[in-house]
Amino acid sequence: MATPDHAHRPLSPRALLWLVAIGFFMQTLDSTIVNTALPAMARSLGESPLRMQMVVVAYALTMAVIIPASGWLADRFGTQRIFLLAIVLFTLGSAACAASGSLNQLIAARVLQGTGGAMLLPVGRLTVLRNFPNEQFLAAMSFVAIPGLIGPLIGPTLGGWLVEVASWHWIFLINLPVGLIGAIVTLRLMPNQRTPDIGRFDLGGYLLLTVAMVAISLSLDGMGALSWARTLVVLLLVIGLAALAAYWLHALKSPAPLFSPALFAIASYRVGVLGNLFARIGSGAMPFLLPLLMQLVMGFSPAQAGMLMLPVALASMATKRVVTRIITRWGYRRVLVTNTLLLGVMIAGFALMTPEQPLLLRIVQMALFGAVNSMQFTAMNAVTLKDLAPARAASGNSLFSMVQMLGMSLGVTCAAALLHAFTAWLQTGAGADALPAFRAALVLIGVMTMASAAIFWQLDRGTPVRSSAAAAVDET
Repeated sequence: MATPDHAHRPLSPRALLWLVAIGFFMQTLDSTIVNTALPAMARSLGESPLRMQMVVVAYALTMAVIIPASGWLADRFGTQRIFLLAIVLFTLGSAACAASGSLNQLIAARVLQGTGGAMLLPVGRLTVLRNFPNEQFLAAMSFVAIPGLIGPLIGPTLGGWLVEVASWHWIFLINLPVGLIGAIVTLRLMPNQRTPDIGRFDLGGYLLLTVAMVAISLSLDGMGALSWARTLVVLLLVIGLAALAAYWLHALKSPAPLFSPALFAIASYRVGVLGNLFARIGSGAMPFLLPLLMQLVMGFSPAQAGMLMLPVALASMATKRVVTRIITRWGYRRVLVTNTLLLGVMIAGFALMTPEQPLLLRIVQMALFGAVNSMQFTAMNAVTLKDLAPARAASGNSLFSMVQMLGMSLGVTCAAALLHAFTAWLQTGAGADALPAFRAALVLIGVMTMASAAIFWQLDRGTPVRSSAAAAVDET
């Protein structure tokens, strides 16, 4: 049972929802606004655009690392304190990003920003859960999720526009006034609810998982984009896999592990988590690859590249209206296997893009990809969480959120490594001459995505469909 830490002015239900929603909006906006600005950042910092992937990876990977600890921190120190800390770290990280004068400084600042961003939604969701009765929780979370959908909708376009009318620094500076207002409102009005007698945090398991995620991600990045020595790449990969195996053994014998192996005894959760991880590699690669392809090869401006991402987001939101009916009619297994194959085909289809093709064809292609991608996210998320018992809901949702961010990080990492490798193998130049490297990377990522359909094939043919499950899960 959560208890208040100290007296404070009570926060009205509407104000609480707006505060959490704005925090979610800040986090999702910053996950997408950077992509269209990467070429401009590269020119400003004197780097190759093909080496800028760590600006995106650092943010997503940091979020994957911090998310598992966010719930325990909120229970231990109070929701107000941790939510305030999240806003402060996110805002300071944004200021540090804008002030960065080198790629390494920008990466370090993105780590700080990601540390704050990782706690915004989990702690906000926990606060909503504690302050709204069960019959109002779904409606409350649906309200909070709307800004989370708007962030990716306007992020690429806003990023491209700010680069053209001002500079890339403003994609981070716009967070400062929002963060300042959010911090003041949180400090004055948000309840600081804590859980008495909270158990010990599984620090050993957490460190093992952190080492595994960071080492595996860096090893994949080192295979191509960073051109590290093969011995270091292999060493990092072995360390990461060993840490992952060590965590599993640790969790089997620990009385209170960070994530219990018992979660994987639930068939739908097991398939959903693994399917999310591998299918999201393809989906996570596209927001990174497409703006680069359109700006470096197709000759579009940052604003034009951002505008061309709008059909993806609009089709994604429109598709949510029919997803539940499709899943109810055909079942999770058939929908996920078919849609994953179709998603892979759509990703590989971007390899057919050329500068001479009409704009209408490009818009239709983007919209179709957005619709298929939306179907994938909603179905994957729903099948993963639908059978979790209430006692395991918090742990299962935390692990699922971590896997989502890890999949996005690995998507960008794999895309950058493949693009770098094909650029070297095919000996392509810059500009339009780089098109063969982009094509090869897109085709391979599409094939990788299609291969993940084999995971969803393991779902039970008779998996029951809860009509509200798909609708209740957001697309992040």
